Amino acid sequence: MNLNKTAFPEINGLRKTKYRQVVYEVLMSHRDHPTASEVFERAKNVHSDIALATVYNCLENLVEYGAIRQVNFDRESSRYCPNLEEHGHFHDANSGTIHDVTFKKSIQLEDFLNLPEGCQISDLEITIRGTIPQK
Repeated sequence: MNLNKTAFPEINGLRKTKYRQVVYEVLMSHRDHPTASEVFERAKNVHSDIALATVYNCLENLVEYGAIRQVNFDRESSRYCPNLEEHGHFHDANSGTIHDVTFKKSIQLEDFLNLPEGCQISDLEITIRGTIPQK
């Protein structure tokens, strides 16, 4: 696997290790919301000595320090997303592909959601399910 040499994020308290760097680069090079097992398979192509437990630990650290997001769809395995911008996900039922969907700049959540007055949103997860026509 040919990885982009993505700069490891400067996060206060998160030490850069070779395996964290590999896991981070795997996520940044192909932004398809992989599971931990998929990250492991890709990381093995770069460092054949990496263990599945190491990948899980790296993912957990990267999520804990806010370098990536953990995304859950129903009862499926957790997936990992390097996009830290506010966004939702579209899950294509035909292919299983997950696409990032962004919010239009002029739209505010209050424009289409009846939120309690004065509420403060700390986290947002929107998942849309459907199909994308085959080309």
